[in-house]
Amino acid sequence: MNAVSELRVMAYTADGLLDANPAYVEALRLLGTDGRGEILVAADEEQRLLGTIMFEPWSAESEIARNADEAEIRAFAVAPEARGRGVGRDLVNALVERAREEGVTRLLLSTLPEMVSAQYVYRARGFERVPERDWTPMPGVTLLAYELVVKD
Repeated sequence: MNAVSELRVMAYTADGLLDANPAYVEALRLLGTDGRGEILVAADEEQRLLGTIMFEPWSAESEIARNADEAEIRAFAVAPEARGRGVGRDLVNALVERAREEGVTRLLLSTLPEMVSAQYVYRARGFERVPERDWTPMPGVTLLAYELVVKD
C-alpha cells in the first residue's frame, strides 16, 4: 500500500492539486486502507507502479454515491512519467469493468476543476457532468461531479 500512497501524493503534488488543501495528503494516503474500497494498479514490465485508481462501492460514508446500485471512483493518479501512454484510460476502463461485475448501474466521481487531464479521460470513456451532485468539502474548494451509467 505504501507505493500506492506515495504515487498518489507524488502525482497530486506534481499537478499542484494539494495546494488548496495540504491536509488532504493524509486522506489520500489512507484511502482504501479501511477495506471499503478496492485499489487497482497499473505497472510496467519491471513492476514499476505507473498508476492507480480506487473502486469504492456505496456505503454510509460515500461522498456522492447515494444508494447500493452506485459506486465511486476515488484517488485516480498516474505517475507524471507515465502520462500520455494510455495508463489512465486503461485504469478507468478496468474500474468500469469492475463496477459492471459488481452490478453497479451508476459510477460517480468528484474532481477538482483544475484536474483537466483526468476529466479528459473520464469524458472520453463516456462520463458526463452531473452538476446537481457537485459539492464543497471545505470553503473555497468545489468538486465537480461526473457519472457513467454502466450498461451490461
